[in-house]
Amino acid sequence: MTDIFIRILTLSGLIFLFTIPVFSQDTPKGTAWIDCHGYSKCIQLFNNDTKVVLEPNCGGRVIEYSLNGQNSIFVDPAHDGWMYTPGKRTIDPCGGRLDIGPEMTIPNHNDIWVGTWSAEITGPYTARLTSVKDKATGVQLIREFKLNADNSHLKCTQIIKNIGNETKQYYHWSRTLAEGNGIFLVPLNPDSRFPRGYIIYGPGPVMNYDWRDPQNVEVRDGYLIVTGEPPQPQIGLDSYDGWLAYITRGNLLFIKKFPMYPDRIYSDMAATTVMIYYYKDKMCELEPMGPRETIRPGKSVSYTEDWWLLPYEYPKGGVKINPSLIKEMVFTKTK
Repeated sequence: MTDIFIRILTLSGLIFLFTIPVFSQDTPKGTAWIDCHGYSKCIQLFNNDTKVVLEPNCGGRVIEYSLNGQNSIFVDPAHDGWMYTPGKRTIDPCGGRLDIGPEMTIPNHNDIWVGTWSAEITGPYTARLTSVKDKATGVQLIREFKLNADNSHLKCTQIIKNIGNETKQYYHWSRTLAEGNGIFLVPLNPDSRFPRGYIIYGPGPVMNYDWRDPQNVEVRDGYLIVTGEPPQPQIGLDSYDGWLAYITRGNLLFIKKFPMYPDRIYSDMAATTVMIYYYKDKMCELEPMGPRETIRPGKSVSYTEDWWLLPYEYPKGGVKINPSLIKEMVFTKTK
C-alpha cells in the first residue's frame, strides 16, 4: 500500500505539481520498504552509518551494502528493473548474490537464481527473503539478514530446505559481486594440496595448478593477494582460516567471516573452499563455500556468513598492503 504525497514547487513564479510514491513506514526500527534500481517493495535495513538493500524481484539479492553512503556492491544499471520470464533470455544478475552448488552438475534453477522471491520484515534490523519451491533442484531457499544496530555487521544466513521425496546433496555458495578494481586478500592453507596454494581456472575447461607468477597475483607472507585483473578471472583456494578481505576503490575494507569444516567434504570440482572471480575493472566476486550437505526429505540445513565494512584508504602510488595489519583488523574490529 502506498501513500501519495503532493508537493508544490515554486520556481521563477511558476508552480509545479508532482507526486512522490512512498511506502508506509510503519515498520520495526531500522527497517523500511523502498523502491530501488527500478524495483518495488525492496527492503532497507539501516542504522546511523550502514545501509543494506534487499531486492526480491530478481533472485533475492543484496543490491546495496554501504558505509557512510559508499556502496561496496557492484550494481549494473543495465539490469535495473529486469524481471525473469520463464523461457525467455536471462541475465547473470549483479549484486550480493547467494546460490547453491555444485556449479557444473546442479540442474538449471533460474526460478530461484533470477526468479521472484517473497520478502518480509521480521523484526528490528532484520528481514527474510524466500524463494519459490523449485522443482528442478527439489529445494526451497530462505535467506535471513540481520544488521547490527550500532555498526556495519550484517549476518547473512541461507537455509536450504528439501521439499521433495528424495535425499539431496548441495552446498552453500556465496557469489557476492563487490565493486571492481579493488584488492583481494585471503590466507593460504600452509598444507594446501595445490603446489602454489591456489588454482587458476582456464582458459577453457583447464584447471591450472602451476601458473607461475601470474600478473597481479602475489603470494606474500602466507596470503594470496590479487591487486588487479589476473590473466584468468577465476581463482580457487583450499583455505581454512574462515575469512577473506577486499579493499574497494571507495576506501572500504569489506570483510567476510564464515565457518570452515576441514574434516568435511567440499564438492566443488577442485574441492575449493573459497573462490574469487576478478573480472577486469568491473567487479570482484567473493565466494566462500560451504561443505557438502546431505539433506533428507523435509529437512533443512543452514550456513551463515558475517559481513563487515570498515573505513580503509585504498593504497596508492605503488604502496603495498600489509597483510598482518589486515588480519589484525579482521580479529579486533569485527567482534
